Amino acid sequence: MKVLLISANRTEINMRTMPLGLAFVAQALTDRHHSVKMIDCVGIDNIGSYIQGAIENFRPDIIGISLRNIDDQALLNTRFLYQDDREIIARARKLSDKPIILGGAGYSMFPEAILADSDADMGIEGEGEAALSMVLEKLEKGESPEGVPGLHIKGGAPAQPRRFIKDTGSFPLPDPHYVMGQPVTADTWVPVQTRRGCAMDCSYCSTASIEGRTLRKRPVASVIEWIGKLVKVGAHQLYFVDNTFNLPRPYALSLCRAITDGGLNIKWRCIIYPWRIDEELVAAMAGAGCFEISLGSESADEEILRRMHKRFGRDDIAHASRLFKKYNIKQMGFFMLGAPGETQQSVLDTLAFAASLELDALKVTVGIRIYPHTALADEARKEGIIEPDDPLLQPRFYITPGLDEKWVRDTVAQWAAKQPNWIQG
Repeated sequence: MKVLLISANRTEINMRTMPLGLAFVAQALTDRHHSVKMIDCVGIDNIGSYIQGAIENFRPDIIGISLRNIDDQALLNTRFLYQDDREIIARARKLSDKPIILGGAGYSMFPEAILADSDADMGIEGEGEAALSMVLEKLEKGESPEGVPGLHIKGGAPAQPRRFIKDTGSFPLPDPHYVMGQPVTADTWVPVQTRRGCAMDCSYCSTASIEGRTLRKRPVASVIEWIGKLVKVGAHQLYFVDNTFNLPRPYALSLCRAITDGGLNIKWRCIIYPWRIDEELVAAMAGAGCFEISLGSESADEEILRRMHKRFGRDDIAHASRLFKKYNIKQMGFFMLGAPGETQQSVLDTLAFAASLELDALKVTVGIRIYPHTALADEARKEGIIEPDDPLLQPRFYITPGLDEKWVRDTVAQWAAKQPNWIQG
């Protein structure tokens, strides 16, 4: 079948994003002998005309549209990015009567709400490599795809439970052109994923509901093969998009050593969970080319961290930060204010602690985006912050009752004026 895949995301947050998840799907379909055309909407000015040209010239049998970010997670002047996605879906519907199938992390958080709200026919909740292939196989046979795990059909029976791909080494590595699309420049950071799922249970985070709680690791040898392919096309700056690069530690250490032993000559970024960080691992990361880490600290208050279900405390954060500084790895720190149990004193303590870390970049946000299927959503319902039946597609934010939002904003603004490494949050 002829399949047009559209990455609807048009937003660049911190750096240019690339449609990695959709690239995996494109490669899986290509390997099953489907004819695939893929569009990345980032950087395209007149997206309506571009999509029209693609549909009229390619004449697809199926249109798949991947949704990434529903909003920018900012309480102040929230950007509801799904509105742009909805327009892209509507444009595709106007131009084609072929089935439109949604997917991606953004869709998977709100599958029923988005399908009901949009002009799409179906949507795949969860991983799409196997599920979309199964849908196409049934459609080619003239059969209804109803019953494919994770598939939602507008007006159809409730979706069957999705299935996670247990062996992540079993699905093919995407061709670099599916991931990158555009020529490599000095600002290009190419995403690489080595693990799916997250064993952590942070109270506010949607990752576990999207990817599952079981951590599924791609074989290190396969990751090295993938990096080698990227290097051959000129990509020497990589971003490991795994939610917790350092966990599990043996895997992270093995990967770093393999990068070093392979002489790949890359520079890379990753996301760190500041727990059980030791010098051997940090030294291995530095030796393998680690350039910068994102340090998700969130708070300096021990009780707040406990209520967030974090396994680390402020001493763990400080210890990790010192080690990364020792090995000249840049650090971008993230803190959020307004969590359950937040007080004026904990706000002041967190800001003072954040400044003491001497991070290279620092982002502090006020208010926490509430996502479905999280402990924070349960707490927000109990406290009457959100309605029991709110699907949360429209952005809702949590600030602990009794904490003056204006005071927090004013305090952060005064503090930020003295922080040269501050990034507006």
